[in-house]
Amino acid sequence: MRPCSRIVERKGPHDMEMGEGAEVSVSNAIANAAAARIEGGVPTRSLTPPQQQLRASVGGKMASLEDTSKSFRLERHGSYLLRRINSAKVVAASSHLLFRATILATVVLILLFTLHYPPLLLSGSSAVSSAGGAGGHSNHRSLMASSSASAASAINYGGAAWEREVRRSATPRRQDGLTVLVTGAAGFVGTHCSLAMKKRGDGVVGIDNFNSYYDPSLKRARQGLLGRHGVLVLEADINDAALLTKLFDVVPFSHVLHLAAQAGVRYAMRNPQSYVASNVAGLVALFEVAAKHADPQPAIVWASSSSVYGLNTATPFSESHRTDRPASLYAATKKAGEAIAHTYNHIYGLSITGLRFFTVYGPWGRPDMAYFSFTQRILAGKPINLFRRHDGAAVQRDFTYIDDVVRGCLGALDTASPSTGGGGKKRGPAQLRVYNLGNTAPVPVSKMVGILEDLLGKKAKKNVVTLPQNGDVPYTHANVSLAEQDFGYHPTTDLATGLKQFVKWYVEYYKVQTGKHTDSKKRAEEEGEETPATATA
Repeated sequence: MRPCSRIVERKGPHDMEMGEGAEVSVSNAIANAAAARIEGGVPTRSLTPPQQQLRASVGGKMASLEDTSKSFRLERHGSYLLRRINSAKVVAASSHLLFRATILATVVLILLFTLHYPPLLLSGSSAVSSAGGAGGHSNHRSLMASSSASAASAINYGGAAWEREVRRSATPRRQDGLTVLVTGAAGFVGTHCSLAMKKRGDGVVGIDNFNSYYDPSLKRARQGLLGRHGVLVLEADINDAALLTKLFDVVPFSHVLHLAAQAGVRYAMRNPQSYVASNVAGLVALFEVAAKHADPQPAIVWASSSSVYGLNTATPFSESHRTDRPASLYAATKKAGEAIAHTYNHIYGLSITGLRFFTVYGPWGRPDMAYFSFTQRILAGKPINLFRRHDGAAVQRDFTYIDDVVRGCLGALDTASPSTGGGGKKRGPAQLRVYNLGNTAPVPVSKMVGILEDLLGKKAKKNVVTLPQNGDVPYTHANVSLAEQDFGYHPTTDLATGLKQFVKWYVEYYKVQTGKHTDSKKRAEEEGEETPATATA
């Protein structure tokens, strides 16, 4: 122990420089050594009194260090527990907040879905029906206002309620009824065909994009008419592959009646892209879904056009005549459609029937058609343009009444064979057909104007002009012997009878008074003045 005392007491130059820090280090070393000896089991009695005193001092320091360590550990443990408790409180508060936010979001979504599901489309139509005008036709403006909001929401497809409405509309009422998807269902031919199929017990679901090519309010009115008869019409575009796929997932349609298209010959010169998008791309989109996603594949009947005959001069037009010289972009897109139909039939086994319509007219018709616009202008006292050929001959059309066309469409659907493919693979040869649907009796346009003048009781202001080179053809005449042979197509309505039905509808729908009513009343009064005895009798 003496050497240790010397080390503590003797302070050399270096020790003086180290100062207090050196003394603390030496003391710590002595304490550690003593503690080691104590822990090593050195008996107390073998120690000298100074050593026992040192041991007692070191033991006290060790106890003090041990107490300090325990206090530190307790403080750390307490701090840890406090942090855990605070974290638990934060998590609990966050969970409550998240739960409330989830409940609120769920309520908002339920409200949105309730407001936007297609069932409102039908209820809206029913409400409009109760406020309808004379003859069961409601005012087209009120129909537009009532159904536009629900129709616009119909694209929000996908829920259980939506699927129920689609299945309800698609369910046939007769045992052997068809299940038909109608594209362009709010169009002229689409509306009449959908009504005819629904009335005979078929299941029908329609889609239409309600574009503005002509007054959309007329399309909304047709939609309301279909809704009152239980036909659901969804607002959608045929290029929407997701919607088409969803529809085929929900309903295994047996048939598709594809009538959606961009119509009109002259409009194609101003807006060609719309014809390609609808008549070509839209047709491909439908064929793609039907060929690769529908199970089973549906049989497809689609609207081609008599315009495919183009510059053909052989008459009457027969399905065997050449169609490689279209006179307009519209005609070219329809010809392209027939070529595309052949391709999908050949590769995928789709059963496809094309129908070449010839100048369809009648109630609920298209305002861009001559008979419709002539009626409007004659009643308004505005002039009309009558076209004549370059050789001076009259322009003639094979006017076909809508009821005859509907019978042809249904005949084509009823005789369509099932498709033979599935999942994008062909399993055998499939049916591929094309038919003319016309009246077989061309009429000069000037004669059509004369019939309208008689029905309206008002003379037209006519401007006779030469037929422009804008895609219109001077003459159409249908040979329908093939359609008559295969499904009994036989047109029965002459132009005078058909126009009479159209004018009757026009007067009721637009709430107008014809000049014929005024002239008849005036004539009766004049005749009464001349022959009072006859009048009184």
